[in-house]
Amino acid sequence: MRYRTAILLGCTALAAFAPLSVRAEDEASQDTNTVLQTITVEGAGATADDDSKTIIATTTSSGSKMPTDIMDTPASVSAITAKEIQQRGADSVEQVLQYTPGITTDFYGADDRFDYYKIRGFDAWAYRDGLTLGDPFGGVREEPYAFERVEVLKGANSTVYGVSDPGGSVNYTTKRPKSEKFGEVYATGGSYDHAEVGFDFGDNITEDDTLSYRLTGKLQKSDAEYDYSQDDEQFFMGGLTWRPSDQTSVTLVYDHLDRDGVPGSGGHPIGTDFDTSRFFGEPDFNYRGTDRDTVSLFVDHDFGSGLTFNSNLRYTDSNTDFGYAYIASTPTDGTTIAPRYFYANDATDETLIGDANFGYETSVADVESRTLVGAAFSNSSGSSKSWWDLAPPIDWSNPVYSGAPTSLTLIEDKETDQRTRALYVEQDLTFSEKLIASFGLRNDWIDTEVTDNLTPASSSEGSVSEMTKRVGLTYRFTEQFAAYASYAESVAPPSNGIEPERGEQLEAGIKYRPDEFPALFTAAVYDLTKTNITRTNPATMLEETIGEARVRGIDLEAKAEIAHNISLTAGYSYLVSEIVENGTAGNEGNELSLVPRQTASMWLNYTHEGNGTFGDMTVGLGGRYIGEYFLTDENTSSSGDVVVFDAALSYKIQPNTTFELNVTNLFDEKYVAYGGFGADFYNPGRAVYATLRQTW
Repeated sequence: MRYRTAILLGCTALAAFAPLSVRAEDEASQDTNTVLQTITVEGAGATADDDSKTIIATTTSSGSKMPTDIMDTPASVSAITAKEIQQRGADSVEQVLQYTPGITTDFYGADDRFDYYKIRGFDAWAYRDGLTLGDPFGGVREEPYAFERVEVLKGANSTVYGVSDPGGSVNYTTKRPKSEKFGEVYATGGSYDHAEVGFDFGDNITEDDTLSYRLTGKLQKSDAEYDYSQDDEQFFMGGLTWRPSDQTSVTLVYDHLDRDGVPGSGGHPIGTDFDTSRFFGEPDFNYRGTDRDTVSLFVDHDFGSGLTFNSNLRYTDSNTDFGYAYIASTPTDGTTIAPRYFYANDATDETLIGDANFGYETSVADVESRTLVGAAFSNSSGSSKSWWDLAPPIDWSNPVYSGAPTSLTLIEDKETDQRTRALYVEQDLTFSEKLIASFGLRNDWIDTEVTDNLTPASSSEGSVSEMTKRVGLTYRFTEQFAAYASYAESVAPPSNGIEPERGEQLEAGIKYRPDEFPALFTAAVYDLTKTNITRTNPATMLEETIGEARVRGIDLEAKAEIAHNISLTAGYSYLVSEIVENGTAGNEGNELSLVPRQTASMWLNYTHEGNGTFGDMTVGLGGRYIGEYFLTDENTSSSGDVVVFDAALSYKIQPNTTFELNVTNLFDEKYVAYGGFGADFYNPGRAVYATLRQTW
């Protein structure tokens, strides 16, 4: 294990720092170099048109709401394009993110209720097209096939999206119609009786390109890796884009997501070593359902003379539920009978959220100016009911299931209405095409009303007004090399009546993008602090602010298409977390739970070109190192460090027909990813999937 870890870390470091020794080729060889294609940007939330053809993103709107060259963005931004998602066969958000430095995933193991990830040691909020989705913990598991790319903005930056955690944010970019004919259909089968079909195609409806459509969908029937599991899904998305002129674009997208699954296996007794297929929940009770409808509207208009208008509007109606029987503790008296609990939750959410802004670009002498002024709003209403009770114990040496409970004790019945309004301004000034000064200022007003149907006397109302700011400097030494430094703030009101959680971050970094081949190499150091951390008091069962935590670290990332047949993704992250203040819990000086000090990853693709008789064959191999981390804030138990390998193979049967094979956790490595409360949860085991894909 030590040797494999050392090799992986060494290769990652070499990949990250390789550009520092790259020398320009002589002028005679310039004609053979591969250069980046021209980028076309449509609106503030748009991305490069070639996200399906390259793993190298050059433009982002995550560092600010203005489309900006990543080299000019004074922040760490990682973009995972549709091509990279397909190459690795990533079919969950956690798999999409797990090769990005600074991010940890899968720390809840076989618990499949939500999308679990942390950025720079803290939970990270999710956004779609720049509009808030909220905390993934307790939210809806997103479908990656719906997105053109996934952008990760690392560090505190509430001036961009509004309320968020200081570790960073994840922004999903919805697939939209294109002004051309394109498409694909595929069929996938594999581990755990997995059967899946999908499609993504579009074309112009009118000959003059003024009206285009796109249809995307996925149907899945599958189990998970443990017994009595289910992982079924129905997803459909349709979009229309109207371009009445070259200056105006209007896009309407509707999507429906329906999931039927099981939240997990119920955990495994501490200290045991069962196969990951073993199930200690209740077959008749463990369930997880999602039914969500979303309508999104995008309007972009260019007035000319540097003035533009962009707006996003989204309506969401979702219903989720889950029931869970799980092991509550592991006996220490030598018996094999484990206590269990039942827990269930039903939740609804209806949200209308929007953002509109005006942008203006101009130049005076050697100074280029870009200004963005906007407003955002969100109206949401939701309900949550929770039930909890003791469940019959289970003998893990000879499990006998008791069936679903006839009734459970209702422990929560709340209705929440929240109204948010925000104003923001962003300013970029570029001096002599070298020095770029970036500023941001935003104020959010949040009014919340919570109705407690169990104890009406505890119903309450509250208002929060929070201003956040950011400032950054970028210096372009050359077209290929830039350095930056930034200060940014975040704010995340946890609940009504509680002091908001706040974050501050100082960051400095360098970025290198060679001319010789498509690539981006970045390095960043940061110092991040979060205050007013919210925890639930076990005596009163009420939330209260109790502490402060600090994280300092470094992120290295490399993405490169070294030649027309070789591409590389590599990353390394080292951080030190510390609980600075923890009230009466006595954890000061400890490290944050579920946060490894070191993570590293590398994915390499090599294509062997066909010769007319045989088609192109691409082989991909990846490795992920997850360092040891504590399972609780008390730091009394920890995981081990581990290396997990993934692999992929694709073969072009015909020019537009491809056979693909993807394997996650190639050597079926097993370890305890989560525990510390009475049961252990293993990491996901090996899974093998084969896909036949037809494109046009």
